[in-house]
Amino acid sequence: MHRPAAGTTATLLTAALATALLLGSTPAWSAPADRAPSPDPSPAPSTRPVEVFAEDGSIARAQAPTASPFLATAPQGIAPVRGDGDVTPLVRNGDPATKLDVVVIGDGYDAQEQEKFRADAAEKWREVTAVEPYATYRGLFNVWAVSAVSPESGVTGDPDQATVRHTALGSYFWCDGVERLLCVDEKAVERYAAKAPQADLVLVVANSAKYGGAGYNDVKSPLGYEGIATVAGGNARSGQIAVHETGHSLGKLADEYAYDGQGTYQGAEPAEANISTLTADRMRQQGSKWSRWLGQASPDGGTVGAYEGGGYYPAGLYRPTDNSIMRSLGREFNLPGREAMIAGFYRHATPLTSPTATGSWLTAADRLTVDLPVAGTRLRWFLDGRELAGLRGRTALGLDELKLTGPRSRPHLLTAVATDPTPAVADPALRANLTATLSWLVTR
Repeated sequence: MHRPAAGTTATLLTAALATALLLGSTPAWSAPADRAPSPDPSPAPSTRPVEVFAEDGSIARAQAPTASPFLATAPQGIAPVRGDGDVTPLVRNGDPATKLDVVVIGDGYDAQEQEKFRADAAEKWREVTAVEPYATYRGLFNVWAVSAVSPESGVTGDPDQATVRHTALGSYFWCDGVERLLCVDEKAVERYAAKAPQADLVLVVANSAKYGGAGYNDVKSPLGYEGIATVAGGNARSGQIAVHETGHSLGKLADEYAYDGQGTYQGAEPAEANISTLTADRMRQQGSKWSRWLGQASPDGGTVGAYEGGGYYPAGLYRPTDNSIMRSLGREFNLPGREAMIAGFYRHATPLTSPTATGSWLTAADRLTVDLPVAGTRLRWFLDGRELAGLRGRTALGLDELKLTGPRSRPHLLTAVATDPTPAVADPALRANLTATLSWLVTR
């Protein structure tokens, strides 16, 4: 295969950069951001606020220690348990650099129960992806199961408060005196999450059938994930806890519930997409917050408007609908919430990938394929900045179809542009991440 001189290559890459910017996307050969963990200079808090999820679907907040008194520690000089820290791909849709990577860590599963853990982890992910927009966008995810082998089976507080079990992550019910609050040791979670190829989202599955869990939505890990959700692996309803928690970590959504006695909100306009100080009329006048969705039927029931109460305040803040999953479990995301979730997915994943490295030098004898992980994604091809309309939607092509002309040594820039046209994202600022570009250089 012919390789041009270095000066020629630099010129071509500069031209390709201009083309990519013209098409509204990052150039294909840009190095991925360095996502390796970096030291966090701030001291770790001893406690943090977490969310508690009652059996009736209501949500409240409590205060949880960041360390667990039930964390198992191996005696010095004892070799690690076989299988501890093993990583199993439950769902592998592509390179972690192009996907949203979910890390599921088991706790309270002993050495003989690791297959049970993986089955419970897979079931929890099925529960999550039964909810929109996960169901439509499941092709954007990888799911990694990390085995944390515990010396004892089960978790503290199950079946009763007197039960004590020391486990790999120190999971325990009755955290902060709340029976259904399932807390963990945050540093232990971090150690096991670091074993996965990437950690954009972390879920802890405890070996228990008792309903319970926790939402750690204030966690910001140097590994990249924000928030931890804990759930009971053997409880059929606990997956909803994970869905709600990801509303915070991926969608950057606020809670839509309120506390009696909290008073009236007096602060500035919140940054979150699903709470506001504005009434529906003021939103419409300003064209702000969820004004694009006002009056539309929402998947969680009812019509999008401005319902007073949210962000823990019964007055002074408004939420988009009466009762979405950010207010009660067992519900759907409302329209503004669904939009924020999809935008969150695309902050970590891309709508276009290819097994052929971008920036590769190809010839007319080569064959090129691309992958579109989301159904309905629109694909266009450009050669030297000119669209090849006849190739629209094609995910595989022989490069001899390009009918290249000119000197054999002259490379041409071939570019694929994919856009997710979903009507579920209406904000133009959010739509920018729904387009991706890949480019290659092709010679005759």
